[in-house]
Amino acid sequence: MIYCAVCQRRMQGQYNHGVAYYRCRFPQEYALANEVEHPRNVYLREDALTDPLDEWLASAFTPDHLDQTITAMCDAQPTDTTPQTAAAQATIAACDAKLAQYRAALDAGADPAPVTGWITQTQAERTRAEADLQTTQQTEPRRMGRSQIADLVRALGDIVGVLRDADKAEVYRQLGLRLTYQTETQTVRAAVDLSAHRGQIVGVRGGT
Repeated sequence: MIYCAVCQRRMQGQYNHGVAYYRCRFPQEYALANEVEHPRNVYLREDALTDPLDEWLASAFTPDHLDQTITAMCDAQPTDTTPQTAAAQATIAACDAKLAQYRAALDAGADPAPVTGWITQTQAERTRAEADLQTTQQTEPRRMGRSQIADLVRALGDIVGVLRDADKAEVYRQLGLRLTYQTETQTVRAAVDLSAHRGQIVGVRGGT
């Protein structure tokens, strides 16, 4: 779940002297070939990350802060229509306008032969645009309602309790956690994304 901010690759786990680390190794020849200014090795000690990470998650998902966290997750979702969607919608609207003009021309007594050809061509263009729109909408992220996010968060169960347990990885995974390590500032950006688990979260519980 930890990525290098320089190259956007997943960092690899390893142990040094019994201590867990994450490393991103980027040979110099790869850096030159890809025009990336990347250190030969980037290291992040695991316990330097997990303690503040767990403190953040525990504070965000306590009952007192849960409503605020749900609101923040709802507001953080993308709102802008993608350029692909906007282009397909514009094409469909333009085709509809043309089809209306062609039908009006037929009603006014225009020669049916050329007008019918125009209609056929425009309808084919509209069909392609509709297919493009459907494909784009299936792949682009969709906004979730506040109630959906709240249901998913509550389905996770006692997050604070599980964070005190040994197996934290499942909590991280179900939260859709992504961590990006910036080596220059030695900081980690943590982001939670529940959209990948729409209605599929299995409740997590603390140790027994």
